[in-house]
Amino acid sequence: MGPYSILIYLSIAIILSYLFDIIARATKVPSVLMLLLTGIAIKQAVDYTGIPLELPRVMLQLLGIVGLIMIVLEESLNLKISPEKSPLIRRSFAAALVMLLVQSFAIAWLLQYYLGVSFQSCLLNAVPLAVVSSAVAIPSVANLGGEKQEFIVYESTFSDILGIMFFNFVAQDNFAQGISVLTFSRDLLAIIVVSVASTVALAFLLDRIRLHVKFFLVLAFLILIYSLAKKLHLSSLLVVLVFGLTVKNASLFLRGPLQRVVKLERMQEELHQLKSITAETAFLIRTFFFLLFGYSITLNNVLSGSLLVQGALIVAVLMIIRFFYLRYVARTSLIPEVFIAPKGLITILLFYSIPNKHLIGQVSENILFVVILLTGLLMLVGLQLPGKKPAEIGEY
Repeated sequence: MGPYSILIYLSIAIILSYLFDIIARATKVPSVLMLLLTGIAIKQAVDYTGIPLELPRVMLQLLGIVGLIMIVLEESLNLKISPEKSPLIRRSFAAALVMLLVQSFAIAWLLQYYLGVSFQSCLLNAVPLAVVSSAVAIPSVANLGGEKQEFIVYESTFSDILGIMFFNFVAQDNFAQGISVLTFSRDLLAIIVVSVASTVALAFLLDRIRLHVKFFLVLAFLILIYSLAKKLHLSSLLVVLVFGLTVKNASLFLRGPLQRVVKLERMQEELHQLKSITAETAFLIRTFFFLLFGYSITLNNVLSGSLLVQGALIVAVLMIIRFFYLRYVARTSLIPEVFIAPKGLITILLFYSIPNKHLIGQVSENILFVVILLTGLLMLVGLQLPGKKPAEIGEY
């Protein structure tokens, strides 16, 4: 395949993704589902023609990591923090934390009951299935508006970060021992210090660089810090969130001596362009990630009856727990919140991060796809249902 043919296919993929976004706004069908199904269709076409085209897993992992960084950064640059939002932030954080823990343990016990492997292995395989994917949820509720949209944005972002932290905790060799709590607390303190220090440094760069090309330099430093922290097994997504929130809410965080280091007025001038570049990059990477993940799926395996039953059982457990929490603990509205708990990019990345010794043969990429597909369809149903019109609150 020549270079011009590759460029043609890449261009068509981007144009299709843009059209899918337009269709998603009109029909409320998540664009991610359309990208996944397109990837599967491409795989079937390639298999039919007999052209050998295998994509290395590392390519999917690289796209997923950078995509996750860009998506979280994009949304954190849109989140306005104010005292009146404190109840919403606390409520969404509690929802993300409680449901992540309860759903992870419920699925782990289910896996252990059926498969009889160690509980740590079951829990490691369960955590990715319990995380709400911000990469799927946030774009899908773009037209929802008001507090409902903000709740989902905060909850899915918190779920990503807490999911990674909990996954790293469970993956420790000394898991379930007293020392593991001390190790986790040490790592959490370390990532908080790294987040604050790197945010000040990146904000200084954003403020002081006068060259025409500077935003991708800042993004490169952000990805570098994220990757180095990840190599140390820290929850490095927190770095991205803190940086985005600080830039968006500079007047709230940059006080005292920091105002002499970073000029608030100049920071606000740079914010719009940074948001635009981040959104464009996130769109591009998300497009190719979900196309390639769909391409990696073997359709014959997915259509297995036992696989569909297993995936449906997992989704049923997730939805029952979510319903009871929102209805009886949070005492909040159910439509469409109870349906919007999609799995996606973060689920796949965490699954790829499971150490080989904890991999369970029965829990494969195909089950991930079934769970992603079913939760995506449930989200589609929830977005179609009429709900109480949310109150519009402030700037988002």
